[in-house]
Amino acid sequence: MRHPELLVPASCLEVLKTAVIFGADAVYIGGEVYGLRAKAKNFTMSQMAEGIAFAHEHGVKVYVTANILAHNRDLEGIESYFRELKELRPDALIIADPGVFMLAKRICPEIERHISTQANNTNYETCRFWWEQGAKRIVSARELSLPELKELRAKIPAQMEIETFVHGAMCISYSGRCLLSNYFTGRDANQGACTHPCRWKYAVVEETRPGEYLPVEENERGTYIFNSKDLCMIEHIPDLLDAGIDSFKIEGRMKTALYVATVARTYRKAMDDCLKDRALYEQNLPWYREQISNCTYRQFTTGFFYGKPDHESQIYDSNTYIKEYTYLGIVGNVQENPFQDDLTLGQTDPPSEACDFPSADACRWVQVEQRNKFSVGETIEVMKPDGRNIETPVLGIRDEAGGEMESAPHPQQRLWVALAGEAEEYDVLRRKEKWE
Repeated sequence: MRHPELLVPASCLEVLKTAVIFGADAVYIGGEVYGLRAKAKNFTMSQMAEGIAFAHEHGVKVYVTANILAHNRDLEGIESYFRELKELRPDALIIADPGVFMLAKRICPEIERHISTQANNTNYETCRFWWEQGAKRIVSARELSLPELKELRAKIPAQMEIETFVHGAMCISYSGRCLLSNYFTGRDANQGACTHPCRWKYAVVEETRPGEYLPVEENERGTYIFNSKDLCMIEHIPDLLDAGIDSFKIEGRMKTALYVATVARTYRKAMDDCLKDRALYEQNLPWYREQISNCTYRQFTTGFFYGKPDHESQIYDSNTYIKEYTYLGIVGNVQENPFQDDLTLGQTDPPSEACDFPSADACRWVQVEQRNKFSVGETIEVMKPDGRNIETPVLGIRDEAGGEMESAPHPQQRLWVALAGEAEEYDVLRRKEKWE
């Protein structure tokens, strides 16, 4: 049996580091150009260099997406881009377009080339073709079932790797090749600028009755008919292992660090448990289900793995995500009590000793770049890579200069936060939302 990698997305440097710490074997990222997530934060070349160095220090690989369907006007820029990437030495390039593939093969042959799901990798002869061109791996089309994946594995070279999406958003279009966005808005999904029209609300209008919206579903006045449930295979890890897949891929290069930490940590444990002892995996299924529901999601489906999905794989009445936790930030520097030391916190003189700080014995101060509002007195959770979730009250909040704050309302403000619970660098802070 192959020992598959866990491949996790990252939209920015913060999320990359979270993915690495929370269990990824490999991370895939995009630069500022030529990837299919133009609206993601993405990486500058200097950020990419830092991210690759951080990942490699932790034994984690980095793959860079260059998977647009290129036009003539793109080729000269792609050539320059690959010359820059050659110096950074990522572990692989993810490519969909044959012309882009040939540029990479010529300019940076030492970097592995993986064939994107956008290339419609649906049969073993296609895989053999790409192998003969020098590809190391194919990302299987999402339309493939488990029996089809098993047949791929049996009929392609043993050294050729299969990467398969196992979790995340699904696209209504064949292998993600959608023209709706370009038609409606002029923004081309195949050039990385999708506006996600599959999530919009639709109705039927009869030609002679303009303005009268007819029901698409019985007793409904409109529908999100193109809106798919999210893929989730956390309950089917044994079947994925038996299929001979080399890389379990998580979708989500637009997602937050909280989402990435939650999914990476859950799949990491599920995969490790299953490889160690399938009885242990079965025993821990309730924990996996609970944890995976802690990140934002629509509803879950198994996609095409067990055959063609039926109508229940769509969500007709809503396009919104279920959100059980709010992301607050990632723990940076940790101090027992920085305000009783000589730490200047961004100013010449330390904060006044007259400030009423919590006792050094009662808390630990952590630096956080805040993502959503929270307040003194709230109970939040410290999410740890080892699977623990530790509840802790917020005992105090200070700005970088040491000024006392009752709440943290401004996104991306750098703060010192006093917590009663254990917290370490790269832990994720989150707050459970109350639902009536």
